[in-house]
Amino acid sequence: MADPGAVLDDLLSEGEELDGLVAGLPPEAWAAPTPAPRWTIAHQIAHLAWTDEQAVLSATDPEAFTRQAAQALEAPDTFVDDAAERGAARPPAALLEHWREGRAAVQRALAGQPAGARLPWFGPPMSVASMATGRLMETWAHGQDVADALGVKRTPTARLRHVARIGVRARDFAYLARGLPAPGEEFRVELTGPDGEMWEFGPADAPQRVTGPALDFCLLVTQRAHRGDLAVRAEGPDADRWLDIAQSFAGPPGPGRAPSGGAA
Repeated sequence: MADPGAVLDDLLSEGEELDGLVAGLPPEAWAAPTPAPRWTIAHQIAHLAWTDEQAVLSATDPEAFTRQAAQALEAPDTFVDDAAERGAARPPAALLEHWREGRAAVQRALAGQPAGARLPWFGPPMSVASMATGRLMETWAHGQDVADALGVKRTPTARLRHVARIGVRARDFAYLARGLPAPGEEFRVELTGPDGEMWEFGPADAPQRVTGPALDFCLLVTQRAHRGDLAVRAEGPDADRWLDIAQSFAGPPGPGRAPSGGAA
C-alpha cells in the first residue's frame, strides 16, 4: 500500500511543475488551444481546480459530495466540460490563484484524514493514498496537454510510477465503463522507468503481459497519445484488448487521441 504522505509530497511537486509552466504566461496565452477539443490552457487549469474542489469536498463533507456527484452524473457527457467552461471564464490571474488555493486545500484535507479512511468519488471509493494518486495523475495528464500546447517537452520523473500504478489498478474499470466483462486473471505489467529501473505489477507468472516504457504506458492510460504512436506492447489477446480501451480516470470513456502517423 502506498504511503499517503509520500504521494502527497509527489502531488505537491507535480503541481509546482505545472505551475511553473503557466505562471509566467501572458493573459492571452491562456486562450491557446490544447490537444483536447475546445479546451484552452485556461480550461485545463480550470478543470484541475474544479476536481481539486471535489476532492476537498469528498474528504471534508462526504454526504455533500455524494449529492453533488449524483447531480453531476445526471449529465455524464457534459458536466466536466461545463465546469471547465465556467472556470475558464475567470481572468487568468484569478484562475491561477484559485487553482493554487485548491491545491493547498487538497494537501490539508487529505493529510488530515484518519488511517483507513475511504473517500467517495465518481468511480469506486478511494483510500487517501489513492485519492492523492488520482489527483497526481490528473495533474500530470492535464499538464501534458498544457505542455503540448506550449511546445514544451517535459522530462519524465519517478512520479510517473503513481500514474502507472493507478493505470494498472483501473484496468477492470475500463471494461466496466464500456459495459464489457473484465478478464478473470491479472496481467503482468513490466515498465521501464525514466531512470532505467523496472517497475513491475501483477503476478510474475501471468500468461498475459504488457511491457514498454513507463512514459508511454502513462500516456496511453491517460489517453494523451494514440496506442499506435507508443512503444507499449501486449502479449495475449486480453492484454491486447485492454491497451485499446485503457483509462486511468473515472467517468465515461474518453475519445482518446488520433494517431500522429509516427508509430513507435
